[in-house]
Amino acid sequence: QVQLVESGGGLVQAGGSLRLSCAASGRTISGVGTGWFRQAPGKEREFVAAINRSGGSTYYADFVSGRFTISRDSAKNTMYLQMNSLKPEDTAVYFCAQKDYSGSYYVALSYPYWGQGTQVTVSS
Repeated sequence: QVQLVESGGGLVQAGGSLRLSCAASGRTISGVGTGWFRQAPGKEREFVAAINRSGGSTYYADFVSGRFTISRDSAKNTMYLQMNSLKPEDTAVYFCAQKDYSGSYYVALSYPYWGQGTQVTVSS
């Protein structure tokens, strides 16, 4: 049974930073691609960032604009999202997900396993 648990969300002022963590169990986090998505109230879930199986490639949404960095620690079976220069429009619930072996990194349907989400609130 794959389980993903996010942590690290919270309230931060605009311009601040947060680091989200996603601890995996039941499946190695480096065995497949993994990613971060977010969902703001009244909006659809959207892609934020992903890292491929080998860790050699990363993918980011355009709105990240160099502010976020995805990484992982295979020894801890944990993935991270370092978020800097946060903006109020980054406010959302952030989800980590493990990808299937096929499908686009940018599409939520490619990810069969999801965490419960962690709230990020950025105040202006």
